[in-house]
Amino acid sequence: MFYRFIYLFSTSKKKVFLKQLCNVLGFVPGTISLYIAALSHRSIKERATDNNERLEYLGDAILGGIIADHLFMKYPYKGEGFLTEMRSKMVNRQILNDIALKMGLKKITSFNKNDNSLRSSQIFGNALEALVGAVYIDKGYQKTKQWVLKKIILPHLFLEDLENIEINQKNKLFSWANRSGKLLEFETLEEKMENGRRLFTVGAVVDGEVIAEGKAFNKKDAGQIAAQQAVEKLNLF
Repeated sequence: MFYRFIYLFSTSKKKVFLKQLCNVLGFVPGTISLYIAALSHRSIKERATDNNERLEYLGDAILGGIIADHLFMKYPYKGEGFLTEMRSKMVNRQILNDIALKMGLKKITSFNKNDNSLRSSQIFGNALEALVGAVYIDKGYQKTKQWVLKKIILPHLFLEDLENIEINQKNKLFSWANRSGKLLEFETLEEKMENGRRLFTVGAVVDGEVIAEGKAFNKKDAGQIAAQQAVEKLNLF
């Protein structure tokens, strides 16, 4: 039971968690159990009612809607294609993960710290989406919108910079390979079960040589991580 999980928290641990949570949120949460679930990864809590996967689903939709509304008002004369691309950049997994780390979510997210693959994955960006879902249930849409603008969009998502970013690192890498006359492929190097989920290792392979690897729980994300690593290694900025 979820309440048994809450009970297992010692009073001192709950106080520390609540203080850190308040620092991240900027307000005192009403329903603490929501936030404990939002910051609990599946690797420590498998039940859907205990971990953050359901809240992540909800938060993803709410965050996408808030960002769509923000862009619609910010760019009154831009077309649908531009707005869609900008929203994709703002909800990009790697970008959200970086924001989550800057906000301090790694310190208060509960996950299996013995699983090395999770340390380099994007679970903190997922936790951020789950946190948005928790704020929405706890405080309602308008306060969630204000919180997202204040804590996520304005301090971390600089629209002028994002306009010039190529978010699809694979495209950037393929363009470089074409210009350089090199053969670029993305290969699945390993596929294994990790905590009940299939973990993929995808390699960016240039002329038969693996130059970068990415790990994720789906091939698409693993490929993008590998591409990002390759772009950084080759200084393709």
